[in-house]
Formats: sequence, structure tokens, C-alpha cells
Amino acid sequence: MERPLILISNDDGYQAKGIRSLVDMVRPLGRILVCAPESPRSGNSCAFSVTTPLTLTLREQSEDVEIWSCNGTPIDCVKLALHELVPQRPDIVIGGINHGDNSSVNTHYSGTMGVVMEGCMKNIPSVAYSLCDYRDDADFEPMRPYVERFTAQVLAKGLPKGVCLNINFPVLEEEDYRGVRVCRMGLGSWQNEVSKYRHPRGYDYWWMVGHYHDDEPEATDTDRWALDHGYVAITPTRMDVTAYEAMEFLDSEFLIRHS
Repeated sequence: MERPLILISNDDGYQAKGIRSLVDMVRPLGRILVCAPESPRSGNSCAFSVTTPLTLTLREQSEDVEIWSCNGTPIDCVKLALHELVPQRPDIVIGGINHGDNSSVNTHYSGTMGVVMEGCMKNIPSVAYSLCDYRDDADFEPMRPYVERFTAQVLAKGLPKGVCLNINFPVLEEEDYRGVRVCRMGLGSWQNEVSKYRHPRGYDYWWMVGHYHDDEPEATDTDRWALDHGYVAITPTRMDVTAYEAMEFLDSEFLIRHS
């Protein structure tokens, strides 16, 4: 049988250690096509290019791995790969491995999550991997057996339609992981997000900074709690963002009439 086709992208750029480590981890599981930004695109979420022409550059090619870069966003990379590069429909789309966690509200900002949301919208089983370590030389090796196992399971069994997986790892040695927990997305927010400075040439400028505030630190079913307590956190994330529990309220309060 033909080996599965694995499409990989990220938001840290095609040269990042995380995506290179991911390729090495899943290489035994199938043929790999990487299409990733030519430079970091963190925080791009599901943004795609409308007015900027896009280019593709073949960076590496071997018997079972092709690596391409694109001058656009992570979403641009997935769209272009699916339209121009893949010889057939991929069996899985993987985002990562991200340098830094994508738990809680970071899910909404993450270009890594944008990759898997795009795959999910195309009805392809999709998984994002992130490590809670922002360093360029982060050690991804403790993740290896988990990434291999989770990827193989999704390839074998698929995922429910409209659902992708957001998987985050704490910074620990493999033997120190306490286990794996399936979690909901924790509630929290970024605070003091903007820092203002005065440039020597006489104008103001700002850096986006801030710190994360956990709104429910005692809740034991969240991704943040799991990571803080040494667990690998798996959060199933759905594309349908309808607030079903609010529909009856809106029906009554807004006096919406049905035809």
C-alpha cells in the first residue's frame, strides 16, 4: 500500500528547530510535504494574503520529504500546498512543533492553530503540537514518543468531522511527564499587552508584550491546569463556534420570529 501523505506547516518558519524536529519524528509514518513560511509569522491566526502576490521556493527534496517555503502566512502555506504541491489529498495536516504554548486563548491567536483549522475546514484530520518553550534551541526530544503515537493514531482512526486537536507539552524530561489529559480550553486573558517607548528620533513606538492571567486557576479540567501540573494537554477544538446554549436566550430576549 502507498504510504500516507503528511502535510506539515507552522508559524515559526521552515528553518525553525520545531518543524525540523517534527519532520524527523513522523518521517517513519509516511511521505512528508512541508510548506511553511519563509520567516516567523507568529500571531497570524487564520490570516491569509489578499493583496500580496505569493511565491513558493523548493528548499529540500529527498525520496520521502519535500520542504517548501512561502512568503505568506501559515494559512497561505496550507492553501498553496493543497492547490499546487500535493500529489494527492493528504491523510493528515500537522502544525508545529510550535516554540511556545498554544493553550487557553492563545488558540485564537496562533498561526500553528491556523494551520490545523485550515486542514480541518478541508475535512482533513489535523493536529497541532506545541511546546511551552519559546527558545530557538528548545529541546523537543522528550515529545518524540507522544508525537509518534498521537500521529499514528490519527492516521489510523481519523477524527470527528469538524474537530482538530490542539496538543500542548510542558517543558519536562520524558520520564517526568505525569501523563496525558484530555482538557477543555482554559479561560484567561492577556493583560498589560502594550508597552510604549520614545524613539531617539522623536516619535513614539510600541511593543506588544503582556502577561497571561488565568481566570480559573483552580479548575482541574483545563489545558492550563494540565500543563502547570506536568501533563500533556489534548484539547479537541471544533470549527463550529456557534454558542448553542445562547440560542434560546436570544430567541426570547430579542423576540426573533420564525417564518
